[in-house]
Amino acid sequence: MSIPHSLRTSITPTELELVASQQLVEIVPLISMERTAFISGAYGPLRPPNKAKVPLWMAFNLKLKKKCHIVAPDWLNVEYLQGKLSLETTKPEFSSLPFRFAEISKVLLDVASDDLENPDRLRSLLKDLREARQAKSRDGLKTLDHSELSLPNLCSMEINEIRPFFVQSMSLMSQLMPIATVGSLGDS
Repeated sequence: MSIPHSLRTSITPTELELVASQQLVEIVPLISMERTAFISGAYGPLRPPNKAKVPLWMAFNLKLKKKCHIVAPDWLNVEYLQGKLSLETTKPEFSSLPFRFAEISKVLLDVASDDLENPDRLRSLLKDLREARQAKSRDGLKTLDHSELSLPNLCSMEINEIRPFFVQSMSLMSQLMPIATVGSLGDS
């Protein structure tokens, strides 16, 4: 069931996964296939055991039909994520991660966990990373200033999560600003 537009404050995580499904990932095909044209572009040819880059949606479908193995992106490994978690917990700024890392990692862990090295540890690290970044987001929103908001290196899912609060806060601030400005004019 779809939610009426008037009640929606943000894009759903499922919709973000759909957008992220356009990202290219590497696969090792288990079938041969000629170059095939789709609305989003032409992909292939697929020739086992040569790797090929295809959109995540195509890799997802081929994987479900047991016609490929998905190669994990460079950033989806225990060592890399441990390093990022360490930065998140020791530095005040957000570490740089792929913009759609949350959506892509969720899809890959749901569909291709057998192609990933140590998927349980990856899930745990991604959860810890998400919690550390959410804590930073909350701290950043506590010090929200009407003149500037700078949260570099936020990812799409994180932006989507704070959007409703941010929009509502900025609306209230803009309503209060004229009152504050008028009050300060009377002081002079």
